[in-house]
Amino acid sequence: MGNSLEPIHVLVVDDEENIRDGSERTLSSIGFQVFKASKGSEALDILSGNNISIILLDLKMPGMDGMEVLGRIQKMFPAILVIVITGYATVQTAIEAMKQGAYDFIPKPFEPDQLRMVVRRAAEKIRLVQEAENLANEKRRTLLDLHTEKSRLHTILQSLPNGVLVTNAQGRVVLLNTAFLKQLDLNPDSQPGKNIEDYIPDNNLCNLVLEISRGKHVALDDIPTYEFALSDKKYLLARGRPILSENRECLGAVINVVDITAMKVLDRLKTEFVAKVSHELRSPLATIHAQLALVIQNIVASAVQVDHQILSRAKEKTRGLISIIGDLLDLSRIESGIICREPEPVRLDDILRNVMDFLKTSALGKKQSISLEIFNEPLPMVSADPVALESIFGNLISNAISYTPEGGKIHVRADLADAHIRIRVTDNGFGIEKRHLDKIFEKFYRIKNEKTRYITGTGLGLPIVKELVTSMGGFIEVESTPEKGSTFMVLFPVSMQSGD
Repeated sequence: MGNSLEPIHVLVVDDEENIRDGSERTLSSIGFQVFKASKGSEALDILSGNNISIILLDLKMPGMDGMEVLGRIQKMFPAILVIVITGYATVQTAIEAMKQGAYDFIPKPFEPDQLRMVVRRAAEKIRLVQEAENLANEKRRTLLDLHTEKSRLHTILQSLPNGVLVTNAQGRVVLLNTAFLKQLDLNPDSQPGKNIEDYIPDNNLCNLVLEISRGKHVALDDIPTYEFALSDKKYLLARGRPILSENRECLGAVINVVDITAMKVLDRLKTEFVAKVSHELRSPLATIHAQLALVIQNIVASAVQVDHQILSRAKEKTRGLISIIGDLLDLSRIESGIICREPEPVRLDDILRNVMDFLKTSALGKKQSISLEIFNEPLPMVSADPVALESIFGNLISNAISYTPEGGKIHVRADLADAHIRIRVTDNGFGIEKRHLDKIFEKFYRIKNEKTRYITGTGLGLPIVKELVTSMGGFIEVESTPEKGSTFMVLFPVSMQSGD
């Protein structure tokens, strides 16, 4: 039983001498120090002068009975574990004793093995409590020593594979490790003590670190990660967290820096692969599509109706594949940084009318009404890529048509609002459940249910729309109610204007 923890003392309280002596022999043989008492008052006297951890207490004793002794022990020594001793005829009393706070009970007559088992179980609980208290004390001591024991902290920091930098509440660097110096291409002999700008060359990241250091981002889910490049061959990702005192006061920030160059290279290779494969597939598919169209045109429908249906289905599938390849090419261009062509002065009024005219046939094919409403006409001219604008509104209006059942309504409205040009595409279609709203702009994410499973698509349209809108300084959001429809709203700042 011996270790660095405190020894466990056991008190046996029973009016039967053979029970007291037998318990002492059994428990002493396995390392417990045993005290004995023949009545309750004697037991309380022993408790007042000795550090007792476990009590074996007979419930049936002359004078002060076991239940009364238990009550006094619970009041005066609540940490002591009491194991009640009871005869078979008084098991109900033992249960009542446990309800009053007894830890366990053992019935008479009991064998030595039974006694050892129940006392060891109680001792194990006491050991666990002692170990938990010792660990808590050690943790408090370690935290108190950590800021003063430079060598210990230095060893911890230098062993970390990622860059670590710590600032105080004023944004001055107080700690950094070798990995950080290496990642930022700094002098290996650089020491803490300077302002954050002397270590990090990216102004936006410096501003973020200062904000965290000064307590602006106390809520951890409010802190963005920050990606930056030292060159076209080295990319880093920074994560920051505030250092908070016990009363939630911000004492500074800890910044973790990870080298993501390998991930960037892999991502670029993936984009190049998608672009190459898409280019290779596009030409043969377009040829097959054109040839199918020619064959279908020359078929006499009445003679080979089945063949006509098969070929029409094949033509539809090749058109779908060509659409997918077009989306992949658009996406690869965006990921490569080739988002838009050179901007030129355009009118959104004209762009919207052209897109509506082009898609009107699709809407009429589903017996849908489609309308355009422009306020503040003519809208200010904007300097933008007209092809990108057509892609944005073509995708949004096409989606509205696809996800609205026959006989539905699609309405497009454009106006000026708070120094922005605002375009809203509204439908009364299937709508989008709330759980999907924050995911529909993710690549390849599609909502599949009984109503939408027959609608073809790649899940790339909305991600492309968002990238294009963002690249032009705009903003997009969606409001939707299942079974009632959706509204996609795009805002472009009036600062895009190039003149009247």
